[in-house]
Amino acid sequence: MNILMISSTIPYPPSRSGTEVRTFNLLKHLHQHHNVTLVTQSYGDVPQEHLDALQQYTEKVKIFPLRRDRATPARFPGFIGKTGRLLESTLKATPPNVLHRYSPEMQAWIDDFVRGGHCEALTCEHSVNTIYVRPDYRKYAKTVVNVHSSVYWGTRNYLQTGASDNVLRDRLYLSTLYRYEKAYCGKFSRIVVTTPDDEKQLHLLQPDVPIEVIPNGVDLELFPFRTDDPGNHDLIFIGAMDFGHNIDAVRFFVGQVFPKVRDRYPDATFTIAGNKPTPAVQKLGEQPGVMVTGRVPSMVEYLHKSTLCVIPLQTGFGIKNKTLEAMAAGVPVVGSDRGLEGLAIETEIPRALRANTVSEYVSAIAQLFDDAPQRAKIASQARSYIEREFTWKEAGSRYERALIG
Repeated sequence: MNILMISSTIPYPPSRSGTEVRTFNLLKHLHQHHNVTLVTQSYGDVPQEHLDALQQYTEKVKIFPLRRDRATPARFPGFIGKTGRLLESTLKATPPNVLHRYSPEMQAWIDDFVRGGHCEALTCEHSVNTIYVRPDYRKYAKTVVNVHSSVYWGTRNYLQTGASDNVLRDRLYLSTLYRYEKAYCGKFSRIVVTTPDDEKQLHLLQPDVPIEVIPNGVDLELFPFRTDDPGNHDLIFIGAMDFGHNIDAVRFFVGQVFPKVRDRYPDATFTIAGNKPTPAVQKLGEQPGVMVTGRVPSMVEYLHKSTLCVIPLQTGFGIKNKTLEAMAAGVPVVGSDRGLEGLAIETEIPRALRANTVSEYVSAIAQLFDDAPQRAKIASQARSYIEREFTWKEAGSRYERALIG
């Protein structure tokens, strides 16, 4: 089968964020049995080694430029520009970031490719790209959108939990996001999501569109089960540190939870490991026991050196790669409802410990710090669970069936 994959970003290296990880691994699987053409956008030149790596898994890679100056058009400077963009977004029922990224040249290329009969299936990775999919494409190919996570429900959750960094902006855009998501869901033959919660939310928007839940996976070779438990009082959080939900999580943990952990374990440390830490995240490194690494050469090495991984997310939907990777690596997880979303955790021997309040975090962390045998049982249970249900091989096979069916 000839497949066209539209990706919001270049999915390489597959370590920058959950979007790149999911897109790359699904692309890698599809390439084993199908001819995949990847069309995407990028700021500036793409390193040749990244292109070489992607071309191992594609028939063709087509990249269109994404101009930085589109974010602030000269004709709409300052406040007038913000007002103009809000008006345009409202009238078109399309989020500003989607309008900002839109390329007429990329649209024309996709139109020619699909309507010219060059693909039997089209997959749209992330909802930001759905603007490129015409309703009539279903006459030419099977069309699937891999939502990754709902933008509307995610923004609504930010507002409900008080985690929004710009409440006025998000409230103004909420109705636009709702209209955009409802409209794009109706353009596709099938919708793919990562959790049952996402399925329920999108069914409220488009009850008649088939929706399939395909969770994320883990590359078990990149995240091997550790052979030794360090037995220290070191905690770790992993993830891209320019994402709002990750920033919110570590600020909550450092501000409210970690000081109480240090009261009980004065030698405790908390490592924040991930790309592009913002100034607000970097400032957290000034607190006693807190280390902010920025990009690290091997995330699994940092995981293996830590006794526990905490996932104190308060916002965001979907299965979290960071949670799956820690569980695969044999590092016991203490996480929130959001951090453990889509996972069956509470078994006879738990696969992770759940915590949502400050006292619950401190209690769960102390419980595991003080009980090495329990850490070992949880780590073993979690790894077995990942091996059974959360490999990219399984996710890729299910995604392939969604495209073919």
